[in-house]
Amino acid sequence: MTHPLLRRKDVLDTPVLVLNRGYQAVRITSARDGFSLLYGDRAQALDGSYEPHDFEHWAAREPDDGELVVPTLRGAIEVPRLLLLRSYDRVPRTPLRLSRRNVFVRDGHACVYCGDTADLTIDHVLPRSRGGGSSWENLVSCCRPCNLEKGQRTPEEADMPLGKKPVRPTWTVVVQLGGVDEPLPAWEPFLRAAG
Repeated sequence: MTHPLLRRKDVLDTPVLVLNRGYQAVRITSARDGFSLLYGDRAQALDGSYEPHDFEHWAAREPDDGELVVPTLRGAIEVPRLLLLRSYDRVPRTPLRLSRRNVFVRDGHACVYCGDTADLTIDHVLPRSRGGGSSWENLVSCCRPCNLEKGQRTPEEADMPLGKKPVRPTWTVVVQLGGVDEPLPAWEPFLRAAG
């Protein structure tokens, strides 16, 4: 059995989606920081019906079945998974850095040619030897066998169609890159709106 304090620490590290006053995704934070925003009255917690609650109302309500909770002297408090900021209207548009990791995340950690998830590398759709540069639109994740088979050819020349077209990630993907592998279903309306 895991020590209760370790479990509480793990629960406090769970991701929380933070929205601006216009219900647009701003960032992903930890439950620990989310509780700080909620308790400091800088944000409201949204329940399953997307109704906002201040800290007192959130702490007084019965946690929903199956949701993560933090035990306190007053009883269990549900970990909010969505927070609505009280006084922030902007949506930061931080440019996403082009890197191997971010290309893998964009492509779902799978080869765009065959779908394999093992032994991944980066492939230039238009090979560098033929003038292809390193850009979001020309780099894809690729397994080593497909990379070797494609060689210095284009996907068309190698008869290896791309599973999906490489594009610059949208803000939705930037938000998802905040350390979350699987966004929660409750986040979907806000992540779709962000894209």
